[in-house]
Amino acid sequence: MKDLDEYKYLRAKGKVEKIKSFYSSLLAYCVVIPILAYLNYKTTSFPWVVFPAVGWGIGLVLLWMCAQGYNPILGKDWEERKIRELMKDKNF
Repeated sequence: MKDLDEYKYLRAKGKVEKIKSFYSSLLAYCVVIPILAYLNYKTTSFPWVVFPAVGWGIGLVLLWMCAQGYNPILGKDWEERKIRELMKDKNF
């Protein structure tokens, strides 16, 4: 029973770390992109700020998916199923 509680605690701690990472990146995005947009507006007419905004935005979406446990290729419960499978395997 103690091992199960420790396992749940470690999984919960990992999920909280992923969520924290997402919100930290989101806050940085909300601060940095407007600064870059201002610099872009003041320096040149080419809208280069779009490239970091889109690239970082894609990264944020991937971080959000990771924090929510969403995986469009393997499915949401794939990791849990694989862990159970490996825990049952005596040769692992």
